[in-house]
Amino acid sequence: MAEILLTTLNARYAHASFGLRYLLANMGELTDRTELVEFVANAPIADMAAAIAARNPRIVGIGVYIWNVVPATRLVAELKRVLPAVKIVLGGPEVSYEVDEQDIVGLADYVITGEADLAFAALCNDLLHGRSPAGKIIAAPLPALDKIRLPYDLYNDEDLAHRVIYVEASRGCPYTCEFCLSALEIPVRQFPLDRFLAEMRALFDRGARRFKFVDRTFNLNLRTSRAILEFFLERYEPGLFLHFEMIPDRFPESLRSVIQGFPDGALQFEVGVQTFNDDVAVLISRRQDNAKLEENLRFLRDETGVHVHADLIVGLPGESAASFAAGFDRLVALGPQEIQVGMLKRLRGTPIVRHDAAWQMAYHASAPYEVISTRLIDADEMAALREFARFWDLVANSGNFAECAPLVWEGRSPFAGFFEFAAWCHARFERSWGIPLIDLAEAVFEFLVEVRGRERQPTAEAIWRDYQRGGRADRPAFLRDFVLAPPRARTFADGGSLPRQQRHQRGRHQQAHS
Repeated sequence: MAEILLTTLNARYAHASFGLRYLLANMGELTDRTELVEFVANAPIADMAAAIAARNPRIVGIGVYIWNVVPATRLVAELKRVLPAVKIVLGGPEVSYEVDEQDIVGLADYVITGEADLAFAALCNDLLHGRSPAGKIIAAPLPALDKIRLPYDLYNDEDLAHRVIYVEASRGCPYTCEFCLSALEIPVRQFPLDRFLAEMRALFDRGARRFKFVDRTFNLNLRTSRAILEFFLERYEPGLFLHFEMIPDRFPESLRSVIQGFPDGALQFEVGVQTFNDDVAVLISRRQDNAKLEENLRFLRDETGVHVHADLIVGLPGESAASFAAGFDRLVALGPQEIQVGMLKRLRGTPIVRHDAAWQMAYHASAPYEVISTRLIDADEMAALREFARFWDLVANSGNFAECAPLVWEGRSPFAGFFEFAAWCHARFERSWGIPLIDLAEAVFEFLVEVRGRERQPTAEAIWRDYQRGGRADRPAFLRDFVLAPPRARTFADGGSLPRQQRHQRGRHQQAHS
């Protein structure tokens, strides 16, 4: 049994914990005494606690984030009940700031704030040798990146086949946007490029084909970003997919030329637009050249195969609903494949709180600390904008309504047209979650026909074309008067034949139940 257990509650199984792999990679002489076990945030607390208790560790390190702090708090409380002697060490962005206010901190034995790549091993070494730190809160010194052992060999074959492979060529951000924790991570530091590319080569040779870069500003250092893109372009094969977070107003020719070399769908750029309102940008210390941003987004959409994921934030101080709507319409006109409409969150430690009084900012007290209202957007309007964001994600961003989604706002302002649709859907379903795709498709059909006045037959045919994307062949009942079902393949049950392997499996199944 390992004496040290590293664990966290991931948002879902596909998200492998990058931070814990860094900690394990840097345990040094304690590596063989350390085990990494991951859970998902919606798993039963009792099951997680039992799995940990079965290993009987002396130290448990837990990564705490905005998406898992609520269940993680319950887990820590349960561990302290079933393993009263265990030392619980917390780390992660959620517990690196405002520690005195958090229940989970009160339950734990120690908290390491900041980048704990090296500090966690040092603390474990002290605890195992009977040396207690002077206090509960341990501020980790900023580690030199050339001294950190990289964690990429800790992605196992199952990770490579089924999970997101997170990588990073740098840490930090030169910008000071007040809503973002990256505003506190100055200066930007680069991992040694040759060493990083050697690790990427090893991952690629092992079969990794989907890489998600977590660098906050991948295209800040153009020499490095170009070298990394060229590295992958030289090795391109179908199935390669790279995700980067990009500064939207920084795409010089030296970067454009290599981006254009990738085929459609190989690159995804997440570009943080956040707001088009210049006064709001100044208020929150955000530097952004909107004219250059628009030029670059047009280049990406018109001259490359990049999938563009653009972010906008609802509820920034100084931004009204009308201002947000104008920015949303401006972004829709630029044609990104996805527009992520995010509600402002008051992340712990961010300087956005300096606007609370002047702009009457109100936030939920529990994670994810979303904005409730501001001086310019009251609570009812903010709730409607939250529903707008949710239905936009379900319909426009999902890819399930590629043809029909634009019909919702055809001939109208995209914001106004879709806002009306979202309110109509919310009245129909009385929720914006747990809606089956077939019910959502019927809602889109009814809205286009009954509210927008479109003809039933061509609308049904458009819905049917959308519905069949991804291989769906079941014909929804509401479409049966308008479209023909595809021919049904003959099956074993009605006298047809199955492929040899399927016949073999079918026979084994029948034998098992005879």
